[in-house]
Amino acid sequence: MRTVIPEGYRSLLDIYETQKAISLLKRLFEDRLGALLNLHRVSAPLFVAEGSGLNDNLNGHERPVSFDILHSDTRAEVVQSLAKWKRLALKRYGFFPGKGLYTDMNAIRRDEDELDNLHSVYVDQWDWEKVILPHERNLDQLKLTVMEIVRAICDTQDTLEAIYPQLSSLGKLDRNVCFVTTQELEDRYPALSPKERELALLREHHTAFLIGIGAPLRSGRPHDGRAPDYDDWTLNGDLLFYDSVLDCALEISSMGIRVDPEALERQLVASGCEQRRELPYHKMLLAGELPLTMGGGIGQSRLSMLLLGKAHIGEVQASIWDVPTVEACHKAGITLL
Repeated sequence: MRTVIPEGYRSLLDIYETQKAISLLKRLFEDRLGALLNLHRVSAPLFVAEGSGLNDNLNGHERPVSFDILHSDTRAEVVQSLAKWKRLALKRYGFFPGKGLYTDMNAIRRDEDELDNLHSVYVDQWDWEKVILPHERNLDQLKLTVMEIVRAICDTQDTLEAIYPQLSSLGKLDRNVCFVTTQELEDRYPALSPKERELALLREHHTAFLIGIGAPLRSGRPHDGRAPDYDDWTLNGDLLFYDSVLDCALEISSMGIRVDPEALERQLVASGCEQRRELPYHKMLLAGELPLTMGGGIGQSRLSMLLLGKAHIGEVQASIWDVPTVEACHKAGITLL
């Protein structure tokens, strides 16, 4: 758990202005994202039934927060992601190809072991998902969608700067996306760790999308972990921006084209998770009963950090922090919500 305070850092907005700006930012971005990707807002669950197969195990070791429900035999789990629920919802709600949904996703990551400037036990993001056709399961469609998301983010930044001129000192985000595969990145920087590779790339190209998260690279290790039963590991990736305040590669979105029956079977075997075939959700997917989709999550607090020039995620969200983090922020004059 390490908090880094940039030398000479001062927030560009006070607490009151920050709260107003976050509210505006969220409204602006939601409207722009919905218009560009043809998404409609829906309500989403905070928890799902244990054993339904709808919750995600992320990297495979995070424990979901679970609880029993009075007057019910059901045990519930707080969602860790809505990737599977969204796909099922598209079927239940009758969405047609080309149309999709977005919603607020709030989660508790009790096993988060990197509490720092960017990581919290509380997760808030926009989750989105849309129905696609078979011929759209390709990298070109993925890249086009990434560019639309970047467009929505940059358009939001332009409006915020018009209302809060002091934010212009942060500089404009780069609308041009550098697309690179995780294997190409490993080949380019073989001596660096995955996070170090990301930073080296983002210092050169300030907006980038890393393609191919989950499958082992030629080194024998994946760039990062990804559950085997939502993204197709050959058609997914992470969207990153260069954060000039923290001098870091800031991951804003994890997204991708979802598994079809063939990709699901392949990835379940590769990850040793064949037992999931018997879960209700997985049975439906393997039987071809769910629509083909693509989707992802976009971090609300992280986007707020990026567009408002904040040094710590606790400046834009309310969470619980360890004592060293609280003390370091207090000493630097940073108010944690």
